Amino acid sequence: MMTTVPKIRLNGVKKRFGEKVVLDGVDLEVAPGESVIIIGGSGTGKSVTLKCILGLLEPDAGRIEIDGEDVTRLAGRERERVNAKIGMLFQGAALFDSLPVWENVAFGLIEGKGVDRRSAKAEALKALAQVGLTADVGEMWPADLSGGMRKRVGLARAVCARPEILFFDEPTTGLDPIMGDVINELIVKTVHEMGATALTITHDMASARKIGHRIAMLYQGRIVWAGPVADIDRSGNAFVDQFIHGRAEGPIKMAVRA
Repeated sequence: MMTTVPKIRLNGVKKRFGEKVVLDGVDLEVAPGESVIIIGGSGTGKSVTLKCILGLLEPDAGRIEIDGEDVTRLAGRERERVNAKIGMLFQGAALFDSLPVWENVAFGLIEGKGVDRRSAKAEALKALAQVGLTADVGEMWPADLSGGMRKRVGLARAVCARPEILFFDEPTTGLDPIMGDVINELIVKTVHEMGATALTITHDMASARKIGHRIAMLYQGRIVWAGPVADIDRSGNAFVDQFIHGRAEGPIKMAVRA
């Protein structure tokens, strides 16, 4: 049990779409400065969980707290106030093709906080340097970037405003193993330097082991196991064991059409 107020707390969070139950009572706590990984197969509700925390989706039941504040039903300016604490690296980087790289990175400062363009550009170039990209990359366009560079730019945008919380949505998807490890190293470095709280969703166990302090497994809408990264190989949980070893046989049944 945490002795401090969790940075993020989910209690009994439920979400369904029509007859399909996606979240069925998710309980999770993330301490300040902690990096927690949610693992699970495709369609298990990892992205829905993040969207509920961000307020992009409204849970059907349960409570979501950030810094002890119930944010479950916040909207408008109150939601914007809370989300200003959060930076996010999207799965596909989600860059604006019509904006140069530096302006993508500075977007939150310019549009969200009203920072003037000159100051915002200076901060964007600092953020790019933080993820190992030079100032000339700031003048490029997203279409000119490789997959690894797009991820780096997405990470620079996530950290540019120095948020208290960072969300990472499948940070290594689509990257080769070497570039994936580069991104993992950058995430570890930036989270540590900022003292931020991090919540990552992934099915990449190499990434989960590298960037997390704790891992929680989501299956059939619930957290079926949570514990330190060091304990994942001896979890004693059949669902976790099957998932981390990629076995077809086990309690997790995949729907396969004949």
